Amino acid sequence: MTNNLRPYPEYKDTGQPWLGAVPAHWRAERGKRLFIRMQRPARDEDQTVTCFRDGVVTLRKNRRLRGFTEALKEIGYQGIREGDLVIHAMDAFAGAVGVSDSDGKGSPVYQVCQPRDGVNATYYAFLVREMSRSQWIMALAKGIRERSTDFRFETFGGQFLPVPPPAEQAGIVRFLGAVDRKVNRFIRAKRRLIEVLTEQKQAIITHAVTKGLNPHAPLKPSGIDWLGDVPEHWDVQRLKWLAHIKTGGRDTVHRKDAAAYPFFVRSQTVERIDTYSFDGEAVLTAGDGAGVAKVFHYVNGKFDYHQRVYKFSHFRRVRGKFFFHYFSVTLRFEAFRETAKSTVDSLRLPMLQDFPVPIPPLAEQDAIVTYVEQQTGGIEQSIAAIRREVDLIREYRTRLVADVVTGKVDVRGVAAPDDAEAAEPEGVDDDAPEEDDEIEAALEAANADD
Repeated sequence: MTNNLRPYPEYKDTGQPWLGAVPAHWRAERGKRLFIRMQRPARDEDQTVTCFRDGVVTLRKNRRLRGFTEALKEIGYQGIREGDLVIHAMDAFAGAVGVSDSDGKGSPVYQVCQPRDGVNATYYAFLVREMSRSQWIMALAKGIRERSTDFRFETFGGQFLPVPPPAEQAGIVRFLGAVDRKVNRFIRAKRRLIEVLTEQKQAIITHAVTKGLNPHAPLKPSGIDWLGDVPEHWDVQRLKWLAHIKTGGRDTVHRKDAAAYPFFVRSQTVERIDTYSFDGEAVLTAGDGAGVAKVFHYVNGKFDYHQRVYKFSHFRRVRGKFFFHYFSVTLRFEAFRETAKSTVDSLRLPMLQDFPVPIPPLAEQDAIVTYVEQQTGGIEQSIAAIRREVDLIREYRTRLVADVVTGKVDVRGVAAPDDAEAAEPEGVDDDAPEEDDEIEAALEAANADD
């Protein structure tokens, strides 16, 4: 689809730092000449519309129901209509700009804009998100809170924006929609690959750390329903007898780019910091947030960690690596549901202290760790390679969108997607045969002998 893209024959300078030159036949107008700020009253039947950072503007119930701060009184809520351009004034810097797919009501912080005749709201949603990506919106901020802006209609309306002919705006939207569908299909297939490989990796680890390596070893009940039987010669101990448990003392505001030490936060991303509070072998996991019971780290050296991250160290009768592998496949909230008094997904110290851990002899723990790392090494390499592919395709899409909406490449004549792509519903997972073949190939590559 993108092989025939070429620059436009002639360009003119706009004088806008984030935009540069645009095709000579495009006009430039201030945003207020293209859109009308709407301030409709909310209706009784209106449901809440949310503007997300990925550019989706939809009824909240269409996306998710948890994780929102609910307003006790919807003071100032305004009407939103399908086709409105919605700009989140405080989050536009992060890409919270899009076209509503529904009628409803939204927060007063939303700048709800109705396009004038000949203006394609979806094209300008792409364009304003490019203003965000290029950090132009952040550059316009006037001392608002950290990592935020106040990008209201007055600021948006004062910006000079490119105005391609209406047919060209529509062509750009069709082209980028087709690109989005192709990229989303690719990413869904890769995510499915990662899920399959991750499940295989976890199955290998789970069997090794709960049943051992000897398939003929006699078993005994562990006394824990979800753990089941364990080898007869293993012991089962509560975690509090096996490791020291402590939370960190730092917050994300303390992170420093390119600093000397790793900084473990509540996500898989390892930040940097210029202090360290521990030097040695440890296992870490998020205590709450999106990473709880999902994010695990093994580290041996100097590091610091977030105040909502648990550190397990000073291991007794258990190897740190064995503990890490066991913890990463067994620490799930299902193990706590019967005893936890709260439905909030957060780890409490008493829950962790009582967590059961099977204890093989140390020599057997060493053998299990060696086996697990040999068996899962290829799978981890495959997962890392797939994630790199996803990152690259996202970078490609971002660069392509930027070039297309700012007129750096000409999509006239190549904008129409084929009928199959145009008919594909957004967000539908495909179980296409070629994806199954790709999964099988990845599994074979991951399990290939060295």
